[in-house]
Amino acid sequence: MRRHRGTEHAGSAGTSRATGRLTGRAPGAERPILDTPRDPDVGLPRDRDVVPDDAGDVLLPAARTAIAQALGASPADADAGTTADAGEPPRWTLAPGACFVTLTKNGRLRGCIGSPTARRPLLEDVRINAVAAATRDPRFAPMTRGELPSVLIEVSVLSPPQLLRVSSLRECYAALRPGTDGVILDVGLWHRSLLLPQVWEDVPDPSEFLAHLWLKAGLAPGIWHEGTTLQTFTVRAWTERPAADGER
Repeated sequence: MRRHRGTEHAGSAGTSRATGRLTGRAPGAERPILDTPRDPDVGLPRDRDVVPDDAGDVLLPAARTAIAQALGASPADADAGTTADAGEPPRWTLAPGACFVTLTKNGRLRGCIGSPTARRPLLEDVRINAVAAATRDPRFAPMTRGELPSVLIEVSVLSPPQLLRVSSLRECYAALRPGTDGVILDVGLWHRSLLLPQVWEDVPDPSEFLAHLWLKAGLAPGIWHEGTTLQTFTVRAWTERPAADGER
């Protein structure tokens, strides 16, 4: 059975810093794929206590089970730890929610896809993005069923994005909160990118963080383009821990 741990990247003082991230990879390599068009700004209710602190006990097994079913893996290969789909799901999982699902293998990114804004029930969003991260991240070959036991899953639940009222890179550097803010960049109709707050672990400098965001959108970094829009968000994240010897 896998154990879960949760962290929160929130906007208030005293919240925890970003989750310890991946090792053995280049800074900024954690670049999630947005599996959504430009959605309306609809998210979880403002009272984020709707998603409980132990939400990982439901969301992580649901993600693992969804991947296992998509790959045709056996229950033993899934190693979900619980029967996540048994019985009626908690009410909070049925509320609209947005999430990113990150997969790692041997400390390296194996897939990351998600939704920047809510457009379906949170539990459904977790399942869909988990399967997409395992099979449709264009940076990787589709996962095989034999890989599943060695892959760790992280689920990040996003707050509704908020417009960052800035008009220059200098203002951005001053406004961003390293370790707390995830950022969505929009420039015109064709340039969009997103970085989760966890990326601050590898790229703690705001200018470098935004340079990665610009590059991911296909833009030259260090240039403020007309029509640039930035939104920020926070996440609550739950991560699987490797099973200790004898626990399987």
